[in-house]
Amino acid sequence: MIFQCFQKYRYLTSAFERPAFQQMLEDIKAGKVNCVVTKDLSRFGRNHIEVGKYIEKIFPYLGVRFIAVNDNYDSLTNDAQTNNIIIPFKNLINDAYCRDISIKIRSNLEVKRRRGDFVGPFAPYGYQKSEEDKNRLEIDEEAAEVVRSIFRMYLQGSNAYKIAEKLNKRNILTPMDYKKENGSAFYTGFKKNLKGQWTHMHVLRILGNPVYTGMLVQGKETTPNYKVKKKVKRDQSKWSQVENTHEAIIPSVDFQNAQEQLQMDTRTGIAKEKVYYLSGVVKCGDCGANMVRKTVPSGKRKFIYYVCGSHKGNKDICSSHSINAEALEESVLKLLNYQIKNVTDLGRVLDKLEDAQIRKGEMEKRNRQITKKKEEVQKYNHLRLDLYEDYKDGLITKEEYLELKEIYEKRTQAAEQSLEAMEVEMAFFADGEKDTCGWINEFKKYGYLECLSREVVVSLIEQILVYEKKEGERYPRIEIHFKYEDEFQTSVNMLEELHGETFSWHTGSLSAGDGKKEGTYGKDE
Repeated sequence: MIFQCFQKYRYLTSAFERPAFQQMLEDIKAGKVNCVVTKDLSRFGRNHIEVGKYIEKIFPYLGVRFIAVNDNYDSLTNDAQTNNIIIPFKNLINDAYCRDISIKIRSNLEVKRRRGDFVGPFAPYGYQKSEEDKNRLEIDEEAAEVVRSIFRMYLQGSNAYKIAEKLNKRNILTPMDYKKENGSAFYTGFKKNLKGQWTHMHVLRILGNPVYTGMLVQGKETTPNYKVKKKVKRDQSKWSQVENTHEAIIPSVDFQNAQEQLQMDTRTGIAKEKVYYLSGVVKCGDCGANMVRKTVPSGKRKFIYYVCGSHKGNKDICSSHSINAEALEESVLKLLNYQIKNVTDLGRVLDKLEDAQIRKGEMEKRNRQITKKKEEVQKYNHLRLDLYEDYKDGLITKEEYLELKEIYEKRTQAAEQSLEAMEVEMAFFADGEKDTCGWINEFKKYGYLECLSREVVVSLIEQILVYEKKEGERYPRIEIHFKYEDEFQTSVNMLEELHGETFSWHTGSLSAGDGKKEGTYGKDE
């Protein structure tokens, strides 16, 4: 009986919750086992509290003999006086060893994560582990193409439910089934049916995973210590985030556009497959609420308007800001084409700034300006510190200290903001040859637009503001905030400084419906 017991449970480890250990306890309670034999105490368990509880309380209470061969311990013939000291001491050593190993493993994994090594057991969907280096990810083209199609469909206006439906119709394997198909012992709790089905949650997880841009985000979860195996979420500041660790499947700009679209209110009707072009982008210019698309039937015709969401819920909060959907889309299309031409013209001018001597001279000039501005920031910081010393020494009153402190803080803040702007311009100018003007290509690739599309709106427009129609106006005024406005203005400022002339561009403001421009268009001749 002793021999059978040892053979049956000899693979037990320190995890007392494991099914095999629990089965042994059930057999003990049922009278099937009256002796437990282990190689040594460490093989029975390394948690000195749990091991002591079983050896000193549970097993004696159940009448079970316990033998640890290498530790020369036998509960039937033990020397109580000796073992009361030695056995707990050995358990403490085993526990300390386990703790030390846990700390070393945690530290090693953290170093790997900070270094950009992939330490997960399974590669994310769309990737596979490199055969040469298991800590490096490589693109799995078959799955990567599915990832690309998910982002493409989403940016074109399909919602997560429709994307999942399309993938199921095309009989695309889910991430779990795909891993199993390729020989991976992968398991996840998301699968509930015999045949895995894509759901909107699968799609949303892929859309929100930055790994597809070449970034590794690891260490989101941990365990409190080596004794507690329950997973707990870590604060985001403690996550390990390393860029450019592997080849990207999705361009960063497309991933960012997808994240922005995920934050929008883009609900669709049951029968509608895609969201509307301007869904989630149009906002009330006065209260900031989303504009809601509303269909008003009139006989055989239907009139479609955008109205302020706040007004729709409570008419006392804001006015309706009603605007005809067709007129709005027409105006947005015109302004988009204006901005595309503006950026294209700007790109042509920037392409001509390739003279090395001009670039070198400008970089030296800007470096001097940045150095001077840093000295200014440092000077104000020193003045603030000296000011406090003067106050402590009684050279100035509290009122004088507070007044001067506020002045120096404002000057420091202004200098820091100016320094930040200078550094942005410097980076832009210094890296001009490295195509840091990729944002220009985002506009140029669309060319002249014949009609709107969801992809264009999401890629190029930050938000559209609709203001209430003023007395005497036929149409309400709309204002478009395009993406990359800061980069655009930085480029214009640089050109004006280099050429000593003024460039003026369309302002992104238009009266909906009549096509009348407000502002100038194109580069001044």
